[in-house]
Amino acid sequence: MQITVLRETQPGESRVALIPESVKKLIGLKAAIAVESGAGNDAGASDADYEAAGASVSSDRAALLAAADVLVAINRPPTDDIARLKKGAVVIGFLRPLDEPETLRPMLEHGLTAFSVELIPRTTRAQAMDALSSMATIVGYKAVLLAADRVPRMFPMLTTAAGTVPPAKVLVLGAGVAGLQAIATARRLGAVVEGFDVRAAAGEAVRSLGAKFLEIDMGGQSGEGAGGYAKEVTEEVMERSRELIAKQAKQTDCIITSAAVPGRRAPILITEEAVHNMKRGSVIVDLSGTTGGNCALSQPGTTIDVNGVTIMCPLNLAATVPVHASQLYSRNLTAFLSPMIKEGELSLDFDDDIVGPSCAIHQGEAKHPRLQAALAAKS
Repeated sequence: MQITVLRETQPGESRVALIPESVKKLIGLKAAIAVESGAGNDAGASDADYEAAGASVSSDRAALLAAADVLVAINRPPTDDIARLKKGAVVIGFLRPLDEPETLRPMLEHGLTAFSVELIPRTTRAQAMDALSSMATIVGYKAVLLAADRVPRMFPMLTTAAGTVPPAKVLVLGAGVAGLQAIATARRLGAVVEGFDVRAAAGEAVRSLGAKFLEIDMGGQSGEGAGGYAKEVTEEVMERSRELIAKQAKQTDCIITSAAVPGRRAPILITEEAVHNMKRGSVIVDLSGTTGGNCALSQPGTTIDVNGVTIMCPLNLAATVPVHASQLYSRNLTAFLSPMIKEGELSLDFDDDIVGPSCAIHQGEAKHPRLQAALAAKS
């Protein structure tokens, strides 16, 4: 069985799906690894490093695709690459099956099998495979650094001969992995931090990091869905949330947003009015741009200025830390793949509580229930 690693083609993408450390482990399971020349350059892995780990390296992308039994990727492969894969080949990566189901039709038409790392269940057994959490950790960290660079104030409180400099005030919306990492990073830099989430259970995690947790009346609702993810709540709850956030925003130097609901548009938490009432020099870093953004004025992939308030909406922050992002993702993929490799061949057990739920497509047929429903609705 040949596992193939290609150079990513998405603009600005600098990560690689497998690093040499993981190549060694997979070769130890009797799998063959083929790598496109230069695939790991931006992630600190040279062609020589891959060859030393036991992989074959080639610059012939078409031949690599034609021979691939398993294609491991960061992002969903482009349509031209999908067309070059043989029928029955397996694709593994961030495929966005719930957010962009229509883009998977080429894989259906070519009879492929596709595993989406976003669908890997959040269970104890699957922790080492949780690529979403790995990338969110990096995104939350980097978001604070971006904000600190833009905010015209220092984050820590300083006592100097010229007097005391008060600490910056940071508000983090969404206390998932990215939000909690943002809170932890902002606290390390010395800021006073507040966190908000509709999931009441998130309060304990926020407080454990030394931040204040903002609570609202949920009216008896639960904001927590399957797997610990947030779920949609009523418009009444959302309106109370926006009112609280708008009030806090007036005295905040920086807001970092990471609120998302899988398969849905990101909830609007910061209204246009709230932005206009923020202090000049304040910064918003909206991490939910791929699903529309949490700020009503966010422009995904763009940084804008609104009356002195900077709104940043980066789309691929993980790629700005390619060495560690690739290292973590590669380990996630290796943990996911290893149990499925038997004597050098891929053995798929769809009754397995990780393999089954994470499969979006099998041999040209939509397998995940939500993908089936989404595609049927478009037919």
